[in-house]
Amino acid sequence: MQQKTKLFLQALKCSIPHLGKCMQKQHLNHCNFADHYYNRIKLKKYHLNKCLQTKPKISELARNIPSRSFSHKDLLPVKQEKEKSLSKNMDAFEKVRTKLETQPQEEYEIINAEIKHGGFVYYQEGCCLVRCKDEEADNDNYEVLFNLEELKLDQPFIDCIRVAPDEKYVAAKIRTEDSEASTCIVVKLSDQPVMEASFPNVSSFEWVKDEEEEDVLFYTFQRNLRCHDVYRATFGDNKRNERFYTEKDPSYFIFLYLTKDSRFLTMNIMNKTTSEVWLIDGLSPWDPPVLIQKRIRGVLYYVEHRDDELYILTNVGEPTEFKLMRTAADTPAIMNWDLFFTMKRNTKVIDMDMFKDHCVLFLKHSNLLYVNVIGLADDSVRSLKDGKLVPMTVFHKTDSEDLQKKPLLVHVYGAYGMDLKMNFRPERRVLVDDGWILAYCHVRGGGELGLQWHADGRLTKKLNGLADLEACIKTLHGQGFSQPSLTSLTAFSAGGVLVGALCNSNPALLRAVTLEAPFLDVLNTMMDTSLPLTLEELEEWGNPSSDEKHKNYIKRYCPYQNIKPQHYPSIHITAYENDERVPLKGIVNYTKKLQEAITKHTEDMGEGYQAPNIILDIQPGGNHVIEDSHKKITAQIKFLYEELGLDNTSVFEDLKKFLKF
Repeated sequence: MQQKTKLFLQALKCSIPHLGKCMQKQHLNHCNFADHYYNRIKLKKYHLNKCLQTKPKISELARNIPSRSFSHKDLLPVKQEKEKSLSKNMDAFEKVRTKLETQPQEEYEIINAEIKHGGFVYYQEGCCLVRCKDEEADNDNYEVLFNLEELKLDQPFIDCIRVAPDEKYVAAKIRTEDSEASTCIVVKLSDQPVMEASFPNVSSFEWVKDEEEEDVLFYTFQRNLRCHDVYRATFGDNKRNERFYTEKDPSYFIFLYLTKDSRFLTMNIMNKTTSEVWLIDGLSPWDPPVLIQKRIRGVLYYVEHRDDELYILTNVGEPTEFKLMRTAADTPAIMNWDLFFTMKRNTKVIDMDMFKDHCVLFLKHSNLLYVNVIGLADDSVRSLKDGKLVPMTVFHKTDSEDLQKKPLLVHVYGAYGMDLKMNFRPERRVLVDDGWILAYCHVRGGGELGLQWHADGRLTKKLNGLADLEACIKTLHGQGFSQPSLTSLTAFSAGGVLVGALCNSNPALLRAVTLEAPFLDVLNTMMDTSLPLTLEELEEWGNPSSDEKHKNYIKRYCPYQNIKPQHYPSIHITAYENDERVPLKGIVNYTKKLQEAITKHTEDMGEGYQAPNIILDIQPGGNHVIEDSHKKITAQIKFLYEELGLDNTSVFEDLKKFLKF
């Protein structure tokens, strides 16, 4: 097996320059390919063609949806032959729902890193790294491996765990809530577990085993948020720690990924639009790495391995193309990024077959309705800029009456090709229980609909995201979800760009805004190359220092640059004193300029005008965003209730069920 793989890699060195060439093209629909390729099952060409003959295009499915009013009955299968598979899927879902409904609210918690390896589960219990036998995972019978208090950190938590192949060692990355700095500890597993080593400022890390059965830890070193160095280390009698690779281009960063079969370690060197992957042989980690494809501007790709073959996911080619590269066998090895990305999103919850005729995803838990609208035919949901359909996800109680009079909290991000976070948060559950409507706007610039969705909302297309956000809020109001006087908008980090821009361009849509570590001064930040992330993010925002077109375009939407005397919604900003990603200076300057504009507008309006409240809450510490900060959560909820004129008598009592004050 090992010899075969080496021969394969040697052949790969010769064949890989043809990566970008399309040897065979097949037109695909992403709705029907997921269950075949999601686990990288080998597809035969004849089977692929057969699958494509009977499926409609996603655009056709979208046009067949009449309106936004749906019932869970719409999801019931029409054909009898589908009932068996549907029943199986729903049985699994019902078990999860039953568990959620019977679990006391006080027991909900945010779970930290956990990993299964061999017959054990490794996780954090209290302030300790522990492990227990897999079959005893629900009991309190665990073995303490390391006490985090030995590191003398303030409220440390485990961010990531990796176990050596033969379970001689376990490595864990440890952070604190008030800092992005991390420490990687290595614990030797024995009757008396002991910390073997610790490394500061580690980002990603993975284990492999060499020919001598020795465990080798590869890890990346992060300095000033820049991850350019890779190290490898061994422990025990043959202890060593040496630098393996250094990236010279400051606009790129490195992360390590171990293939799912643990056969190869991939060293991914990339920026926002371009990547380069090197393979490290998991059986011969001291050999030089193998370059898959040198970086080509605009080409992103990732590598997986299975059964002596590499599977390469890339953005090369059109969204409806299937690319084939012949490697060790006549097997599809390259798949279009957008297809896989969209399919993976749509298969996460239950089964695409359940939703292929609707393109709408429903989950009903207790009295909570979750509606994920993937595509609608109604013109009113189109972005006002160019008629683009924009997905939205809406949560509200099913027994809510007169939704137009309910408070609405809109979430947005729209940057870096990242999905808008919709993970469980205690405060969100409390708001829904108290009658709020939660809406998530998946605007261009994010990653929900693939790479093109991101490309259509970055650089000189950033205003598309703003148009999408405005259209989403107007659509919600037009379809009976709340009204401007009860509408609030929230975002963090780069999401602050769109929120700040909307406050400047159409503040009448909103009553209140909450921002956390928001990016508000795009122009001045991107012109300051001394900041840690400026060079890495030129592909997202542009280079105003050298490109006049970029500079003028940024001036059109930059929140700080477009503040003017007018009515604004009330705004609550949470910032962090030593935040390296979004400098405090930019947030303070924005707040000061905004207050000056509001003061002038108040004077112009005269007596009787109610000026909005602008609150800047500066928290200590150097982290970027602290999700579990109880102080931040309570301050933001208090602000929203007061600004919207709502009674908060019960909301904080309900919040105490989830948060330990």
